[in-house]
Order: sequence, then C-alpha cells, then structure tokens
Amino acid sequence: MSAATTAAGGDGPVPPPRSPVPDTAAGPTIDGTGPASPAGVDGVDWPAGVPVAEPVEPIVADVEPGRVRWDPAERRARASQSFWTAAVGVPAIFSVLRLGVEAGGELQTTLLLVANVGPVNLLAGFLTTAARLLSTGLVAVFALGAVLAVSADRLPPGTRRRPLFARWADITPAWVVLASFLLALITWPLLYLPLLLPAFVAAFQLRSARLHERVVPRLLIIVALLAGYGWLMLPTLREAVQQGGEELVLALIVVPPLLALFIAGPLPGVVIRPLASVTEVAVLATLIWAAVPVISTPVLPLTVTTVGEENGPTEDVRGHVVTTDDVNMVILQEQGGVRYVPVGLVRAQVLCPSEEELPRHQLRIHDFHVEDSLLEGMGRRVRPVHRIDATCRTPG
Repeated sequence: MSAATTAAGGDGPVPPPRSPVPDTAAGPTIDGTGPASPAGVDGVDWPAGVPVAEPVEPIVADVEPGRVRWDPAERRARASQSFWTAAVGVPAIFSVLRLGVEAGGELQTTLLLVANVGPVNLLAGFLTTAARLLSTGLVAVFALGAVLAVSADRLPPGTRRRPLFARWADITPAWVVLASFLLALITWPLLYLPLLLPAFVAAFQLRSARLHERVVPRLLIIVALLAGYGWLMLPTLREAVQQGGEELVLALIVVPPLLALFIAGPLPGVVIRPLASVTEVAVLATLIWAAVPVISTPVLPLTVTTVGEENGPTEDVRGHVVTTDDVNMVILQEQGGVRYVPVGLVRAQVLCPSEEELPRHQLRIHDFHVEDSLLEGMGRRVRPVHRIDATCRTPG
C-alpha cells in the first residue's frame, strides 16, 4: 500500500490541515457548494466543498508616517517613573557626593567617613541642609508645570506634545504639591518666603475671579490681602530703606505679591514650547548652581579641640571629629588631612559656626532675622544664640 497524504477516516479519506492561501477569484463550481480550490496547493488536490481559511490581513494603525503615538496611560506611567526617580535618586547621589567632597577627594579619607558616618546621620545632615534645595526644585516644577499644563490644554488635541513639567504636574497628587510648599515654608529663609505667593497661585491656578463673582467685593478682598501683607513687611521695608544698599531685599518683598495677581495661566500657544524648553534648562541650571554649596557643606560639626600636655603648651586643632574611641580622637582637619589625637591629650573642645552661618543682613521681620527660616527662628527662641568662643575666630 502506497503512502498517502491523507488520513483514514470513518467515511473515507480526510484531507490534511492546510495553511491559509490567498483568496482567488471565483471559478466554476464542481457541486454547487463553492468555488473549486486551485490544484496542487501543498501538493494536494483539494476536493470540492472543503472550507478554506480566510486570509489574515495585517492591521495597520492609522498613524502619521514617522510619528509614534503613545498611549496616554503609558505617558503618565513614564512621567511618574521619571519624577519619582529624580525625587529619590537626586538626594541619594548628593549624600554620597558630600562625603567625597568633605574628604577632599582622597579615597582613604572617603572610606573613613563612610565607615563612621551612619546613614541616619547622613540623612539628618541632608535634610537640614538640602531640604531647602529639594523644596525649591519641587516648587519650581509644580508652579511652572501647572501654568504650562493649563496653557497646553487650550491647544488643539495632538498639535503639540505636552511639556515635561506639565506631565509631572498632571501625575502628582495635590497633597504632594501642598507638602512641598509646607516644606519650603519652614525651610526657606524668611527673605525668600514672598516668592511662595506667586508660586502657590501658579501651582493651584488661583485666579482673582475665584475670590468673588462680583468685581467690587473681589477688589476689596485683594486690597485687604495686600494690606495684611504690607502690615507684616512694612517695618522691614522701612528699615531696609534707611540702611541703604538693600535693593535685593526691597525687590523680594515688593515684586512677588504683585506678580501673584497675574501669573495664573493660560499663556499664548506660541510661547508654550519655547518657554517649556527654557524653563526646564533654567531650573536644571539653578539646581546645579544651588547644589554646589549643599554638596560642600560638611556632614560633621566644626569644632576646635585644644590639645596638649597637662602643664605644657597647647595647640588648637580646627576640624571635624570623625570618631572617638578609648585611644584616639580622629579629627578631619579643616585645612585637609586626618589627625589622630590621643584622648589623654585633649584639654578642651568648643563647637564653632561655619562662615556660611554668619549673617549678612541686619534686618528682621517681627523679631525673626530675615536669613533665618521659620524652623531656625523658632529654635533660636528656645535656645538663643550663644556667644561665639574666641578660639573659633582663630584659624587652625
């Protein structure tokens, strides 16, 4: 019996499975059930009446050539991932860089700091010094993003891709935005707090029309708010004018509340794309510029340690205490290098402020120094600033 390409069935030979073939023009029927199949397909002469699979036609999306259309949900996921990567990764990178900078770029000194500066101390040092930078970046992103978002919504759909800051503002919950403003409120110096007024108005799109539906009550509310702000800042303004040379202070107090009246969007469609590109670069450059002092700020406190024999001459070692054990006190000297001082030779030690902590303005806002934050100002009420020791003024 010769080999056949068919399998034996109950009623006769059954044709083997066949792959789909392109549809052919209708031809003469054999038994009236359908067109005859072309002979010789897959090496088999198919009998009449055997159903033929429909050809699979490719599905082509109606998209613009050379342009990829992202799903909105995927865009939001990508924007959320990039935002939280920046919010979490940047502080971690800064914390590691601070140890390297404080060690003077020396590998062994960096390893010494890594071994003795715990993650809790590193996090506490970062929060006390870099929380201001972090809140500044978040406030700038949310304020600019909200203005760009409301402006992009006025454009025809699909004409422009939404700016990055606008996408970040869209996927960020309102409580995160509010928390960033609260963090800025307690960590920014009082001198820069007026800048939060236009930023808050822009982030939440608080237009004057929302104050009251009628014009006259709306104007009265605005005048009352400006009067309250003037009562708070008028003594400082008067003192700044009397001292002279405080143009920056005057601008930071006067301009922000006036800017808050007009900063809410939308913006003209022509300026959205150029403004988005410029603001993204400007925010990044500002954060890099502001990050330089944050990275160079020491993690360890600055001290002056008096070293010497009991009845002999003494020496003042100025630097940061890394660790202390039963034998030595390890001091990272301010001028570089690590010094191991025997514990028995330590005679005295005082805590000293750094040069960045010394005040540059002699202005106050209702008993709070303009260069102090609300957190620092309340702390000074509990623990007033002590008199700086004379050894702190002597270079090591």
